[in-house]
Amino acid sequence: MSPDAGCARRCREYVIILLLSHPDIAGMTTVYDFSVKDIDGGLRALSEWKGRPLLIVNVASQCGFTPQYEGLEALYQDWRERGLMVLGFPCNQFGHQEPGDAEEIKLFCRTEYEISFPLFAKIDVNGPHADPLYQWLKSQAKGIFGTEKVKWNFTKFLVGADGQVIRRYAPGDKPEKIAAQLAGLLGR
Repeated sequence: MSPDAGCARRCREYVIILLLSHPDIAGMTTVYDFSVKDIDGGLRALSEWKGRPLLIVNVASQCGFTPQYEGLEALYQDWRERGLMVLGFPCNQFGHQEPGDAEEIKLFCRTEYEISFPLFAKIDVNGPHADPLYQWLKSQAKGIFGTEKVKWNFTKFLVGADGQVIRRYAPGDKPEKIAAQLAGLLGR
């Protein structure tokens, strides 16, 4: 067997194992294959933004990283004309730092940070009830030490216009750091 054939076989085996371990994401090949509930409870297909890069972030209103909302909104304002969409997914799994309901989350984001990018329904990003979108994102871009688990609020996934994950950013990585990658991606 040639080295290329052995590699191809191992890659196929890895994909099969991945699909078996994440049945909710079987057959999903890009971020645009997913639909998610928005913060008002409506279903939105991510294909709505097909061909545009996305920055997908699990957010919380009572976290030490919450001030990153300001940087996320600035990033959205600076890059949206070039196609960037920032998508915020509230999550209460880390220190119960997003305890509010949808109305409280919307009010907080609007009054404290003037958030204009789309917000979605509160989700789990880890564990047996993790949202299928996050199951897929984590399988595409592992975290530190090769783990899939999201470590904390404000973990960021940068997705290219082709719907593939480009990079995963740690919670402490400020949105301003992502601007450098966007310049290369969107040409500025």
